[in-house]
Amino acid sequence: MAVKQSETHRGLTVEEVGTFHDQGFLVAGKLLDDDHVETLRSEYDRVFETARESGRYRNLSIDDTEDESRKRKARTQMLQIMQMCERSIEFRKLLYHEPILDIVESLLGPNIQLFHDQALYKPPRQGGPVFWHQDNGYWQCTPANLVSCWLTLDDVDVSNGAMHLIPGSHRLLVSHERSAETGALLDLGDQAESQKATVVDLPAGGAMFHHCQTMHHTPANVTDRPRRAFAIHYMTPGTKRMRDGAYIDVSFAHPMLRMRV
Repeated sequence: MAVKQSETHRGLTVEEVGTFHDQGFLVAGKLLDDDHVETLRSEYDRVFETARESGRYRNLSIDDTEDESRKRKARTQMLQIMQMCERSIEFRKLLYHEPILDIVESLLGPNIQLFHDQALYKPPRQGGPVFWHQDNGYWQCTPANLVSCWLTLDDVDVSNGAMHLIPGSHRLLVSHERSAETGALLDLGDQAESQKATVVDLPAGGAMFHHCQTMHHTPANVTDRPRRAFAIHYMTPGTKRMRDGAYIDVSFAHPMLRMRV
């Protein structure tokens, strides 16, 4: 499904919702127009430049205990900024983008709360991989029905870090244990590749949606192009954290994005 004019989008068809529940993901195509993408790129680059100066980012390719000078010099960089919406008004506004929320409403229902957002940047030639995992293996939320929108601000294909997903894997919760080889919380390696992952190419401004238990990963960026991705994770009100049974209350960090009473 490719959407050329985001303003015309009004959610998903019954067949598309069925595809999401069967496969654990759905490709939505281009949801942001080129001018919007250019504005977001500029903000994305500004926030990352500021983050590098202050150290307010993570490089998921190295140990968290590394000092700032080693972080900056690391040959492999999978850079993450959590809650871009608290550093940029443009990304705060993106949380409320109607065409995206229309799709999320088709999947979650009319009451939509933010879990969190994150920017995931793979620089040219040195952008590292993200290993195979299920998001809820990290999050430990219940009910496990969260939905993620994964947006690209660059054309994305297999060579610069496109999303790989295993269809139907959301039906089975996999135990996440830290890999001795990679340090990742879950890294299935060849075992996952043998399950015939789907690779999702997207244009700049394109989006795909996936379930919080869908197994996925992104490979390294081996091109001269950047891969600027942004993920928004949505939940329903009343979601709890399993570790303490506490509800995730509505707040500035976890706002209601849409509510119908």
